Amino acid sequence: MSYTAPTDAFRFDRYRAAVEGKRVFITGAGKDAGIGQAFALSAGLNGAASVGVHFHRSYEDGFDLVNQLRAEGVNAFPVQADVTNLGDLWASRSYVIEQMGGLPPNLVICNSGLTESGYSFGRALKEEDGEPSAVRRARVRQHFLENLDESRLVLDTKVDGFLASTHLWAGEAVYHQEPIQFVYVSSRQAIDPGVSVPGYAISNWAVLQIPKVLKVNLGRNADLVQCFSLMFPFIRTGMTDEYANNERVFGRWQPRMLEPSEMAEAFMALLDRPGNETDDGMFQLMVEAAEQNEVDVTWRQVKFNLAEEKLTWSEDNPLRF
Repeated sequence: MSYTAPTDAFRFDRYRAAVEGKRVFITGAGKDAGIGQAFALSAGLNGAASVGVHFHRSYEDGFDLVNQLRAEGVNAFPVQADVTNLGDLWASRSYVIEQMGGLPPNLVICNSGLTESGYSFGRALKEEDGEPSAVRRARVRQHFLENLDESRLVLDTKVDGFLASTHLWAGEAVYHQEPIQFVYVSSRQAIDPGVSVPGYAISNWAVLQIPKVLKVNLGRNADLVQCFSLMFPFIRTGMTDEYANNERVFGRWQPRMLEPSEMAEAFMALLDRPGNETDDGMFQLMVEAAEQNEVDVTWRQVKFNLAEEKLTWSEDNPLRF
C-alpha cells in the first residue's frame, strides 16, 4: 500500500462548514503525499457528501486514497482521465454525476499540474572542449526540443486542463441551475518567477485569469459561480522533497517548507470564509518565521492594478485613416 499520509492531521473540526455536505471534485488528487491528496482528505474527513479523486497516471496511489477515505466512511470514488484529452475528460462527466447522486460537483478544485526539471530559458548550451561544431549544433537542437516538449506538457496540463475542467463543470452547473465554486491552484512563481521553470511560471500566471474570464462569459449566469485562485509557496511533496533542505531554492519565500497538512488547514480556513470575501480573488499563502523555530502562516490578497499611459510620441502624431 502506497498511502502514507497522516490521516488524523487532516481533521479540521472548526472548518467543517467549508466542505460539509458538498459534492467535491479534485483534479490531480492521486499522488501520495501530494497537494491534491491533501485537498481530498480535507474534504472527505470534514463532512463532504462525496469526493471525486481524479488522477491520470498515479492510479495506484489514487485507488489507495479512495480506499482510505472509504474506510473512514466517506463516499469517495476514483476518476481516471487525462485533463488535456477533451474526449477523455468528457467521458468522465456522466460517471461523476452518477457517483454524486445525479448532480454535478458544487466544489471543484483544479489542482492538476506538473513542474519542469529545469533549463536555462533563452540560453543555448555552452560549448564543450574539442566538440565539433556539427555535434554541438545537434546537441543544442536536441536540448532545445526536449526543453520545449517539457514546457508544452506543463502548459497543456495546467492551462488546457483547467480551462476544460472549468468549461465542463460550469456548463453542468448552469444546466442544472446549481451553484458551484471553483478553486484554482497556482503558485507564487506566477508573480515571482524563479529561474529554469518558464513553462511552470507562465502556466501559473494564466491560471490567475480564469475566474475573471469565466465570469465575463457567464453573463447573467455569473451569480451561479464563485471562484478564486491560490498562490502557494513551497510545500513538501514528491516533486519538492529533494529541495526541502536547500534554502537557496525556497529561502527567499519561507524559512521552511510547509507540510501538506499545514497547507490544507490554511486552505480550509480560507475556504470557510464567506463567498463574497473570496469570489474572484487571488490569495497568496505567506510563511514567516516566528518564535522557537515555529512559523506563522497567513493569507494575503493579491490585486493587479492595471494602468494605461498615453505615449506622447504617438498621441501627438496619430495615424489617421
